[in-house]
Amino acid sequence: MTHPSIHAQTTPDKIAYRMAGSGEAITYRELDRRSNQGAHLFRALGLKKGDHIAFLMENTLAFMEICWAAQRSGLYYTAISRYLTADEIAYIVKDCGAKVVITSPKCIEAVAPLLASGPAFYVTGAARDGFNSWDDALAAQPTTPIADEAAGTDMLYSSGTTGRPKGVRRVTAEQSILVPNPFLKYLCADMYGMSSDSIYLSPAPLYHAAPLRYNMMTGVLGGTSVIMEHFDAENFLQLVEKHRVNITQLVPTMFVRMLKLPDEVRARYDVSSLKTAIHAAAPCPVEVKARMIEWWGPIIAEYYAGSEGNGVTVSNSQEWLTHRGTVGRAVVGKIKIVNDDDEEMPTGEIGTVYFADGPQFAYHNDPEKTQRAYNARGWSTLGDVGYLDDEGFLYLTDRKAYMIISGGVNIYPQETEDVLITHPAVADVAVFGVPNEEMGEEVKAVVQPHDMARAGKDLEAELIAFCRQHLSPIKCPKSVDFEPELPRTPTGKLVKRHLRDKYWAKVKKTPAQA
Repeated sequence: MTHPSIHAQTTPDKIAYRMAGSGEAITYRELDRRSNQGAHLFRALGLKKGDHIAFLMENTLAFMEICWAAQRSGLYYTAISRYLTADEIAYIVKDCGAKVVITSPKCIEAVAPLLASGPAFYVTGAARDGFNSWDDALAAQPTTPIADEAAGTDMLYSSGTTGRPKGVRRVTAEQSILVPNPFLKYLCADMYGMSSDSIYLSPAPLYHAAPLRYNMMTGVLGGTSVIMEHFDAENFLQLVEKHRVNITQLVPTMFVRMLKLPDEVRARYDVSSLKTAIHAAAPCPVEVKARMIEWWGPIIAEYYAGSEGNGVTVSNSQEWLTHRGTVGRAVVGKIKIVNDDDEEMPTGEIGTVYFADGPQFAYHNDPEKTQRAYNARGWSTLGDVGYLDDEGFLYLTDRKAYMIISGGVNIYPQETEDVLITHPAVADVAVFGVPNEEMGEEVKAVVQPHDMARAGKDLEAELIAFCRQHLSPIKCPKSVDFEPELPRTPTGKLVKRHLRDKYWAKVKKTPAQA
C-alpha cells in the first residue's frame, strides 16, 4: 500500500510531476502539503465524503494537486474537457452535482456562463470576474491531513462520440487513502512494470480516463510523470531522449503522426530508454502498429477498456505479432460475443462485445442508458463489435453505431479506415455510411489530406483505387470528400457523428415525409 503521502516521508524531494514545456515541477513533499490544504478547503466549504467537485483546465500541475486533494477527501472528482461547448460543460456540471467548480485563467471563459448556477467557483491564480482565488483559499488552510480522510475516486464522462456524454460512477466501499485501485495497480505495476523507478511521459489531455489514472498511479507508486502541455510528434521524441523516459501511454493517432515524420527526424532522437509503450482509446491500424514495433521494438502493449471499467483485454507485442489486429485476451471479465437476438455467437462470428463477470457500473442519473448497457444475463457492453478467435483473442471491427448495411451486407468502417490511413497523402480519415436509394447505404470516406491543395477528383480516384487494391469493392468508398481537419477529441477518438449527421440530415425529411 503506497500513496504520495508516504513518498512525502520517504523521498520528499523527488519530483512527482513535471510539466514538459515550462519545466515547472512539484516534489512529493509539496504535493502532500498542497493536497492536504485542498482537502481542508473542501471540508471548510462543507463538502462531505461522497460529494462531487468538477474542474476544467489545461494540463497543469494544479490539475494533479486537485485530484489528490479530492482523493484524500473521499470525493468524486469530475475532470471536464476544455474542448466542449458551454452547453456541454453546463450539462456535466449539473449532471454530476458538483458543489465546487475549479478552472484556470486559460479556461475561465468556458466556465464563466455557469457562474449563477449554484456551485462555488474558483480559478487558479488571482481572483477575477466572480471567481474566488483557489491559490489564496489554499494558502489559508493547514498542510496537515484532515481528520476524516477516505479514498475518493474519479467520476468521468464518456467522450460523447455517439451522443450525450455519460457519467460513469463506480460504487466503492469507504476505504483508506492508502489502498490503490486493485486493477490499476495490477495493470500498471504487475503487467506493465510501473514502479518508483518509472519516468512516465504523459502526452494526452489529463481529463481523459487513461492519462488521469496512469498519472495517479505514478503518484501511488512513487515514480515521476513528465506531462506534455499538448502533443507534438517530434517534441514527444525529444522528451523521451531528454528525460530518459521508460514508460508512456499513447493513442494510435500519435503513432500515425510520428510515423509520418521525415525519416531523418525520427532517426534524430534516442528512444532506447523506452521499456513500455501502452496504447488504447481507439483502434490501431495493423500496418501502423507493425511499423511501430519495427521501430521501437517489442515494447508496445495494448489494452481495450472503457471508463466504465466493466472489463479489460490486454495484448503484448509478442502476442500481437502472432495474432495481428487483436486487442488481446480478457484479464478482467469474460468476453462474450452476442448477436441481435441476445444469443452467444461461436468462435469467429461477429457480434456485439459483452463482458461477463466484470465489475458493475452505472451511468450517473441515467438508469435507461445503464439498462441498455446490460443484457438479461447481466453482461455489459461498451457498444463495440468484434469476434473471438479459438485462443480467446478479441478482434474489434467497429462501433455498433457505425456499422454500414449496404444491400443487406454488414460493412465495418474501421477496416476501410485502416487501409486509407496508410496512403501517403492521407493525414486522417473517417469512413461511414451515407444514404443510397437502391442499397440503403453506401460507403463514404471523408479525408483530411496532408496538403489541401491536392483535394479534388484526381486524389479521390487515387484513394478509391488504392483501397480496391487491398479490400473488396463493397468495402471501399464510392466517393471521397475532403476536409482540412476531422473532428477528433484530444484523446484521439473520432467524433464521427459530427461528419455523418451532415449527410443524413439532408434525407431525414423526404417530400413524402414532409
